Amino acid sequence: MQSLLPVLGILGVIVMYFGLAMLVPLGVAWRGDEHALQAYYWSAGITFACGLAMWIVTLRQRRELQPRDGVLLVSLAWTLLPLFASMPLLLYFRRAGLPLSFTDAYFEAMSGLTTTGATVLTGLDRLPPSINLWRCFLQWLGGMGILVLAVAILPLLGVGGSQLFKAEAAGPLKDAKLTPRITETAKGLWTVYLILSLACVSVYRLGGMCWLDAWMHMFTTVSLGGLSSHDASFAHFRSPLLEWAAVVFMLISSCNFALYFIALRKRSLERVFGDVEVRATIGVLVGASLVVAALLLVKGTYGDPWLALRMAFFNVVSVGSTTGFASTDYSRWPIFAPVLMLMLSGVATSAGSTGAGIKMIRVIILVKQALREMSRIVHPRAVNPVMLGETPVPNTTIFAVLAFMLVYGATIVVLTMVLLLTDLDVVSAFTAVVASVNNMGPGLGVVGPAGTYAGLTDFQTWVCTAAMLLGRLEMLSFMVLLTPSFWRK
Repeated sequence: MQSLLPVLGILGVIVMYFGLAMLVPLGVAWRGDEHALQAYYWSAGITFACGLAMWIVTLRQRRELQPRDGVLLVSLAWTLLPLFASMPLLLYFRRAGLPLSFTDAYFEAMSGLTTTGATVLTGLDRLPPSINLWRCFLQWLGGMGILVLAVAILPLLGVGGSQLFKAEAAGPLKDAKLTPRITETAKGLWTVYLILSLACVSVYRLGGMCWLDAWMHMFTTVSLGGLSSHDASFAHFRSPLLEWAAVVFMLISSCNFALYFIALRKRSLERVFGDVEVRATIGVLVGASLVVAALLLVKGTYGDPWLALRMAFFNVVSVGSTTGFASTDYSRWPIFAPVLMLMLSGVATSAGSTGAGIKMIRVIILVKQALREMSRIVHPRAVNPVMLGETPVPNTTIFAVLAFMLVYGATIVVLTMVLLLTDLDVVSAFTAVVASVNNMGPGLGVVGPAGTYAGLTDFQTWVCTAAMLLGRLEMLSFMVLLTPSFWRK
């Protein structure tokens, strides 16, 4: 318990800031929705009070975070914050006399914070703007990570944040420093995030969205989240201009934000365009879009080449980047296309981006390791290190990537089998797990782009909720809590 108290103190600070974040949708609720206004009053007050209580009780337990503390804090935060995030939804729906269970509310909140984009709600166009804003704002907060923001604040409280940053950061190369101080790194990443966000909302507004829609869809574009304030998602706007704008910002958000930070400091884009992972990420998404466009033309799904190109680019980039917007029901396309798109959601984002999945850098390392092993068969004594650009990849990183891939595959297989035990059809079960683990959102079957997760039972919903959490924490960071060595002194 003594070692847990400092973690709870920092968690209390994060919860307090999260309570203050509820003032954003509360301000929108002032426009006349009494039910939503009361829901945010109570939710913000309870959340802030709980965080303050945790902070006060543990006030004398400050110390530098150790590696296990960072892992525990990240896991606790991403489990507890959706509980507070679900409160406005539960209170509003109860006051409005609408049905919403705790299971569905927690699922919706987890989907928001993990930037998954899966939803159990229908009739989004009829919901109060503040409720839709909260759902989308959650994705923006979760995109770069509330905890990365907290790293910039924790030193003010006398607590180091480096272990928290390493536990939260995505990808296999977590120890690379952009600045000498981890706080400056976190601030730099959030600066890039804010600049990209302001650019996106401006383009959406100029493209024809109203200000509220522009803000909400900006939140879910730069975070690669994919929630929308409309049941029809991006198809609601029927605007080629907005769809192409979204494609550009999804591609930008799929790449490593650290490279944008370096480009901003050096006033040069050389590192961005010269990065092997960026080239692979953009190349895979653009190449797959062209393949799907050609398929749609050949199969006669669309007769107009420009329409086929637009539909292919928007939906392939959206799904492949783990965003999850849809401009059409792509499950009706030739089966090759939606399956390819679903598989892309596991690999087509960079480490250091707001996306999820395996990450392109791991795929590159795995391919290079496979080529090295094939070369070793022919030349057993050759020295042939795995290289990323001009930098050799340490064997410890390669082993970590292999371990991650084993756990990633096992997680999908086990959770799919669990859903199959509940008599869910195999297409819906497999794609729901893949979409949840990759934090992508829509799958196929009953959870396809034209449907929601509302048709799942409570148990099936909890399985998908667990899959979203595991995907956001990249499995190993959460599963290490289950090992006896973690709790041993």
